Amino acid sequence: MHYKIRFGVPEMQEEWNLLSERYKQEALTNPEKEYFKKLVKALKHLGANPKHPGLNSHEIVDLSSSAGVKVFESYIENDCPRARRIFWAYGPDRTEITVLGSDSHLNKNKGHLRVRLSKFPRP
Repeated sequence: MHYKIRFGVPEMQEEWNLLSERYKQEALTNPEKEYFKKLVKALKHLGANPKHPGLNSHEIVDLSSSAGVKVFESYIENDCPRARRIFWAYGPDRTEITVLGSDSHLNKNKGHLRVRLSKFPRP
């Protein structure tokens, strides 16, 4: 099954729109280009197979408890300082995944608790 990727409102949609527009205008800095390229790749993998080994997707129970839906973390990048992650949930439709936030992986011990998630859209 292929999933349609949605962005939680408004932060993730705004980030995506800004990066996409700046990419089209060739106005991204080198670090932004690198991040955008990795983000696009991660989103393609996520849409095709949320369990893709490169994503290392796993539920973050503490975030699931506070969000009221199962929230998963997937890698955008790994093995680098401040490696970025995306946080997402299945739904609201059966064939959709909603990206709720992204952040750097700063602290392996409960660092995810500082992640600000956008609201999960209801059908």
